[in-house]
Amino acid sequence: MSALDTGDSSVNGWRGWVAQLRRARFGRNHPGPQLGRFLIVGLSNTVLSFIVYRLLLAVGAWYLLAAPVAFAVGALNGYVLNRRWTFAAPDTTRARVLYIVVQAAGALSTSALVLFFVRALGTGRVWAYLAAIPPVTLCMFAANRLWTFEKQT
Repeated sequence: MSALDTGDSSVNGWRGWVAQLRRARFGRNHPGPQLGRFLIVGLSNTVLSFIVYRLLLAVGAWYLLAAPVAFAVGALNGYVLNRRWTFAAPDTTRARVLYIVVQAAGALSTSALVLFFVRALGTGRVWAYLAAIPPVTLCMFAANRLWTFEKQT
């Protein structure tokens, strides 16, 4: 049925068609937009954890205590934003536990890759860390999308 058949103006019919196409191609659960939202959340986690780390150091906290506390604040922010915005998933004990497992695996994987790049390939420490971020980020996105926040039926 065309826009003329329903009495809608051709503009409304065109907008409706574009909206349908956009929903079909890039709906809420499409991996492309989800990855974009996941990356934005990750960036906000990094900024937040860095601010918390700097604040803790400024008040005299020991750096080896400040680092995991700051990471935990970023991870908590990530859980809330990813659950609500990125994946639109319910808050469950299962999701909380799996998110912690994925975060721990991501931290361990990053450390292992940095160690490999530095020791086996002779890469500088900063470049090794930068090289570790993309594969770990993609793996964490996949784990969160397919496991932590998967739609339970």
